[in-house]
Amino acid sequence: MAEPQDDRIYANGVNGLTGRYLIEPISTADLAARGRGPDEMGGTSQRMRVAWENATQNHLGLPIDVDPDNLGQAGWGVVVSTADKTDVLAGLRPLLRHREQQALRRFKILDHRPGETWPAWLERHHVGPGSINPENVPYYLLLAGSPALIPFSLQYLLSLEYAVGRLHFDDVTGYERYAEAVVDYEKAGAPPHGDTAVFFGTRHNFDKATQLSADRLVQPLVDSFSGGGRYERIGGGRVHAVLGETAVKESLAEILGGDGPPGRPALFFAAAHGLGGWPPGHPDQHSRHGALVCQDWPGFGRIDATHSFGVADLRADSRVHGLVAFLFACYGAGTPHLDPFAHTRGIEPPVVADEPFVAALPKELLTHAGGGALAVIGHVDRAWGYSYLFGGEAQLVPFQNAIGRILIGKPIGVAMKDFGERHGALSAHLSDVLQDLHHGRAVPDGRIAALWTERSDAQNYILLGDPAVTSRRAD
Repeated sequence: MAEPQDDRIYANGVNGLTGRYLIEPISTADLAARGRGPDEMGGTSQRMRVAWENATQNHLGLPIDVDPDNLGQAGWGVVVSTADKTDVLAGLRPLLRHREQQALRRFKILDHRPGETWPAWLERHHVGPGSINPENVPYYLLLAGSPALIPFSLQYLLSLEYAVGRLHFDDVTGYERYAEAVVDYEKAGAPPHGDTAVFFGTRHNFDKATQLSADRLVQPLVDSFSGGGRYERIGGGRVHAVLGETAVKESLAEILGGDGPPGRPALFFAAAHGLGGWPPGHPDQHSRHGALVCQDWPGFGRIDATHSFGVADLRADSRVHGLVAFLFACYGAGTPHLDPFAHTRGIEPPVVADEPFVAALPKELLTHAGGGALAVIGHVDRAWGYSYLFGGEAQLVPFQNAIGRILIGKPIGVAMKDFGERHGALSAHLSDVLQDLHHGRAVPDGRIAALWTERSDAQNYILLGDPAVTSRRAD
C-alpha cells in the first residue's frame, strides 16, 4: 500500500527475514526513471488499447447475442503448455467432463507454446485483440500450469477481454482434488457454507500502510455491504468484520476453520501485509511468500512465524469448501521471476525468484483435503495503495463490484472485470504520456512515477481457480 510523503512512495509488504518494509520508500523521480521502458512505446500498448476499449462495452466484448452467464454460448476452455510434463488434463478430467456438458461445442482444449506472446497466441487461434469469437477461443479460459511455462504476463493481457483463471499444483493430485471439489460443489443440493461475507483487516498504530488499508479500504467495504450501505441489498446484512486489534492469527484460523462467530463464510476478504524478502533459491521462499501478517506483529525489526498466517497454519480440519477468498497482500497470489517495478532502460530488473510461482496458501486452500475453495483472488508481487486511492481519494468501485458480483452469484471471472478494465485504461493513459515524453514534451517525474506504479499494480491482480465457478447462496 502506498502513500506519497515528502516526494516518496511507500509500498506494502514486510520482509520475512528482517521485519522491515520489503522496500524502502522510493522517490518519485527514481520511480519515474524506471517507467521509461521501451515496451510501452511499441505495438503492445496499441493492441492493449483495442482490447480494453472492446472489453469495456456492455456486452463484455462478446458478440451481442452471447450471454456471458451461458457457457453454451460464451464457451469454456482450458489452456495447457506443450512443454508441461505433468498430466494436467488427466487430473482435471472430472471438471473437463462437467464443463464439456455445459459448453457443448464451445468447449475447447487449447495449447500454449514456450515463449509464445499474447498477440501470437491469439493469432494462432484465429482471433485478435478486440475481437472475441467464442467458437475459436472461449470467453472463459482456465490456464492450467506453472507461470514458468504459461507466463503471468499472458494471464494479465488475456484478462483485458476474457474471464481468465489459473491453476498450478505440484503434481496431478492437486488438479484432481480441485476438479473434484468444484464438481461436487456445483452438483450438491445446497452449498456447504453460509451467506456471510467476512472482512479481515490489520491496523497497526506504528504502520501507516495498514492504517490506510483498514480505514480507506476494509472499513468502507464493510460499510458498503452492511445495513444502510450502498450495497445492503447484496450483502443482505450478512457481513462480519474482524478489524484492528481483533485481526489476530487465531481469529484468521477460526474464520478459515469455519468455527468462529461468522460460521462458514461464502466470501473472505483480507487486507494485510504479505510476507516477502526471501531470496531466490531460499528453502522458505515458496512456502512463506505471501503469508498474511496478522495483528500479532509487534513492530518493525521483529518478525517470526507466530506473527503471520501461512500455508503451515491452515488447520487440517479447516472447512473451506466453496469459499471464495480475496487476499489484498503482497505476493498473496504469486511471485514473479523479475521485479516488475524496476524497469530502467538498459538495466536488467532484479531477480525475485528463480522461476515465477503461485503462492502456497492459495494452492492449499484450493486443494484442501476436506474440500477446496472455489477461487482465490490475489496479487502477484507487491501491492500498492494506488489500488484503492487516487489523488488522496478512495477508489473502491472495482473492489465493490467484484465482491458484489461474487455475492449475487456471477461467475468469478466476470466479477474480476473491473480490474482488467482498470489495467487497460491505465496502460492506455500511460502510453499517451510516454508518447508525449518521446516527442520531447515535458512530463513531470511525479506523474510518470504515479502512472507507472498504478499500471503495474493494476495488472497484477489475478484469479486462481476456474473463472466459470459461481458462489451459491444458502437459500
